[in-house]
Amino acid sequence: MNYWAIIPAAGVGKRMNSNCPKQYLLLDEFSILFHTLSIFIQHRKITGVVIAISEGDEYWPEIYQQLPQSEKTILVAPGGKERSESVLSALKTLENYINDDCMVLVHDAARPCLLASDIDKLIQELNHHAVGGILGLPVVDTLKRCDINQEIIQTVDRHLMWRALTPQCFSLNLLTRALEQAYQQGQEKLITDEASAIELLGLKPKIIEGDPHNIKVTLPQDLIEARNFINHRKQTSG
Repeated sequence: MNYWAIIPAAGVGKRMNSNCPKQYLLLDEFSILFHTLSIFIQHRKITGVVIAISEGDEYWPEIYQQLPQSEKTILVAPGGKERSESVLSALKTLENYINDDCMVLVHDAARPCLLASDIDKLIQELNHHAVGGILGLPVVDTLKRCDINQEIIQTVDRHLMWRALTPQCFSLNLLTRALEQAYQQGQEKLITDEASAIELLGLKPKIIEGDPHNIKVTLPQDLIEARNFINHRKQTSG
């Protein structure tokens, strides 16, 4: 089975308060998106990458030129207003390119600290799973449910609760069907990640524990943590 990476990268990252989309912010001399793409381009089990970007994206051409030399295919799909639209667009682009089923690993553009070993772990754990699954982390903090005034109304049992990470790995055909059906039935607002679309089909994805360094750069302080991780990885590998 071939494995393709899908990277939705059409978001604007409003919470970063920056002059450019967060995936184009620099961690060192390279952007967040460069580091994210490089992980998959350099991974031995990944056949190719599909990236969904906004129309007229002015940053992508330079990043494409910077990427490590590889014989792997990089396809570009038109991004949508919502993440799920970008993912579906990337799936359709891949579907037209390969004319066959494969496994897709959908990964957030702003998660540049993914370990190659976590990709291996995800693929291995799902090798014989009928549905597919995602990386995640068990919840360790006490969870509180609040009202609109941020006053606590309930302590939520954290037992069996997980934080969803990416990549999220499913077959091309299954994920395409799940997203299309959700839009056809007006359930697109219920899609918060790929697994939630699969769940709407009544299926049960598996969750596999990942590395806690796999953070999503969302707020300005996340840049510091990601930058420290990238620099440490460069020092230890070089």
